[in-house]
Amino acid sequence: MKKVFLTLALVASVLTACKSEKKEKVEAKEAVKVTVNVAELNNVDTDTSVLNWKGTKPGGAHNGTVALKSGGLLIEDGKLTQGEFIIDMTSIKNLDMAGSEGAGKLEGHLKNADFFDVAEYPNAKFVITKIEETEGKLAVTGNLLIKDIAKSITIPAMISTEGGVTTFTSETFNINRADFNVKYGSKSFFDNLKDKFIDDLIEMSFVVKTKK
Repeated sequence: MKKVFLTLALVASVLTACKSEKKEKVEAKEAVKVTVNVAELNNVDTDTSVLNWKGTKPGGAHNGTVALKSGGLLIEDGKLTQGEFIIDMTSIKNLDMAGSEGAGKLEGHLKNADFFDVAEYPNAKFVITKIEETEGKLAVTGNLLIKDIAKSITIPAMISTEGGVTTFTSETFNINRADFNVKYGSKSFFDNLKDKFIDDLIEMSFVVKTKK
């Protein structure tokens, strides 16, 4: 495996408030240094890997998938050490109404500018920055990039290898779409929505498999 050095320039958003003259310069997270360019490994099987999603609103819910465009998982001595997943936001699919006109309308709406704006932001990304193992489970911290906004999140996950294929599986985790400027029907941005709002929290989970 060829190792190349890369410095990722993903930096968390900088706070603007300061408490005193000595603290005028607000601390931002340092750029994450990665010893292996996992994206160049390109060993993720995009046909069998997926990001699952579920959104809710008063009286209902919808769920579906988003395909991965590319990615890499680095396994050293049987342990996950690095990972990067490029998520193809143009591939958003709805499953609970699959094959119906409603599914097509929902998929189109999610891709529009008032939701994920895939014409402007066709890709999302998750870059693993830290992995801790406790009692056989992993706490995986990484930079999640949606609509060019990066947030550090930590998700519970497991990893297994069978038949030459390594599978990274996360438990369900929630992101707040308002953190990524996804505004439609959000109480974080609009008042007087009454029961016409859509919950800010979106359930997600990864299933990422390597190629044989």
